[in-house]
Amino acid sequence: MGAADPGAAGLVVTFAAGLWNIGIEGQIVAGAIAATWVARERPGPAPVLIPLMLLAGLIGGALWALLAGVLKTRGGVNEIFGGLGLDFVASGVAIYLNHRAVEAPGHRVHERHRPVPARGLAADGRDGPDPAPRRHDHHPGLVVVYVLMRGTRLGLRLKAVGKNARSASLLGIPTERYTLGAFALCGALAGIAGAIQAAGVHHKLVPSVSGGYGFLGILVVLLAGYRAAWIAPISLFFAAVAVGSTQLSLRLSLDSSLGGVLQGVLVLLVILAGGWQARRALRARAASTPPGEP
Repeated sequence: MGAADPGAAGLVVTFAAGLWNIGIEGQIVAGAIAATWVARERPGPAPVLIPLMLLAGLIGGALWALLAGVLKTRGGVNEIFGGLGLDFVASGVAIYLNHRAVEAPGHRVHERHRPVPARGLAADGRDGPDPAPRRHDHHPGLVVVYVLMRGTRLGLRLKAVGKNARSASLLGIPTERYTLGAFALCGALAGIAGAIQAAGVHHKLVPSVSGGYGFLGILVVLLAGYRAAWIAPISLFFAAVAVGSTQLSLRLSLDSSLGGVLQGVLVLLVILAGGWQARRALRARAASTPPGEP
């Protein structure tokens, strides 16, 4: 779940700015593509290559997110539709790159499971068999986003734009600039997640490199109530459910998909509870307002 943390942290920023960045899946894929390109074109020892891949992932994800931001601010395209469209484009590019590598002249059949290798990821700087996935600690992006949204002028302005963009604009806040900035920051963190997937999990670019972490990050942020401090423990819970669900069929003769059902039901219950609380607050406010007053 370590790769999901930076993406979820970025979603806190876009949600605070009133943006449903559904395109985070594509931003993860774009970061993975950029990171893998660096590994292919500039192979080297891991201590040098890994930071370069993370930087490339950051840039790739940020640029892909800015494209969704430009579509919204200049083209009037809702970020949900623009993001979903860009998700499909990024996934299509990843599939194309894999097929192109497999069909390249001189490509050996046994390399089909490694179509776009990221050379230099091993400690000795050589390509080798895919190692087992490694455990990743929670990303420092969580701390950065927590500090940003809690105690900075930028975070306060992002929240103002998310609450009421028109009022924020009347107060002199450049809403378009902050919208693009929120997209760029979220995309950068999502791109880092993609680089982590390519460098530390798959050790190559695969069509499903995002692993669904973008959509899972949306669920995590919804459960966290858009608060960065809760992302790490909720991500840990989701990881425990995901790992434990694989044992259901072995130990209890139950379908492993029950883990996903449990996650979905939990999110649904939290959303319903939040809606009930909001309705209750609205009724209390209406009851305390004297007749004739707005």
